[in-house]
Amino acid sequence: MEQVAGEREAEEFTLVARKPYFDLPTACPICLPLFIYLKLAHFPFRLSFNSIFPDSDQIPYVESGTYVAYNNENSGVVECLKKDGIVDLDSEFQSAPDWVSIQAMINSWLADALTYELWVGTDGRSAYKIYYSDLSWPIGKVLFLKQVYSVKQRLGITKDNAEHREDEIYRRAKIAYGALSTKLGEQNFLFDDRPSSLDATFLGHVLVTLHALPDTSVLRSKLLEHDNIVRYAEKLKTELIESGSSSSGPQFRSVPSSSTPRKGPSNWSSKPKSKPKREKTEEEKTFKRRAKYFLAAQLLAVLLFLSMMGGYDSGDLELDDEDEGISFN
Repeated sequence: MEQVAGEREAEEFTLVARKPYFDLPTACPICLPLFIYLKLAHFPFRLSFNSIFPDSDQIPYVESGTYVAYNNENSGVVECLKKDGIVDLDSEFQSAPDWVSIQAMINSWLADALTYELWVGTDGRSAYKIYYSDLSWPIGKVLFLKQVYSVKQRLGITKDNAEHREDEIYRRAKIAYGALSTKLGEQNFLFDDRPSSLDATFLGHVLVTLHALPDTSVLRSKLLEHDNIVRYAEKLKTELIESGSSSSGPQFRSVPSSSTPRKGPSNWSSKPKSKPKREKTEEEKTFKRRAKYFLAAQLLAVLLFLSMMGGYDSGDLELDDEDEGISFN
């Protein structure tokens, strides 16, 4: 076991996430907490971006050599890293009396509120930039509308109960912000003034809410009612993100989305930079074939979604004239 741990320490870990936006290292609400978790743990890693499959539930993931921890496996990347003895910030906190309740508020009430706000409660520009801006406009727009429909289904929103569900989502978010503001007080972190995975998750939520959502966002306005949460978030953003090159923090370097991770999901690959007068490798040939399959699959998804929309009343998706007026530049 010690030999395995030593080998892992010698290897370079890479966090593969969605790309940066809004002055954040990654604007994805799922990827950013993992980035922050590794930074809070002073765990050295490289940062790489994958924008090829915008709605893949395997992103984010952490890899090192043959080791890969995916977001959609074993309760997520953080739990995988804990279980495998790589990095664990929570070993002394999980028996705390209010750990479970705070975890539930952050991972349920606040997560649902941010999801609603990104896809339904605002004009959708932020969500489009985070997930679909690298795709061609017709495919990106249809996939965006498809995801809006999926989010409404997951949150139980229909044409008849939309107003009630919106009120409930914001009410729960307001309660959660109040409870977390009281728990935080003037501390640097939520528990014993030491960082935990809940700080990473909460901080990721707060930073996306503050920086990615528009000024007209209802959720953002409710968060801004709690000055101590805003101070907590901006202080840690300065220490963990803006001071990333400091010797006191873990070192990382951003790798553009065109780079190929050393090992990723078996159906993923990023096109290497082409070089003149060089014969294509088998990996590049495989990528080209898979890219064609991906484009064909996306086109099929667009056609199926358009066909599905034809069977629904336009009110069910709330794709009225205002939605059709959305432009993503």
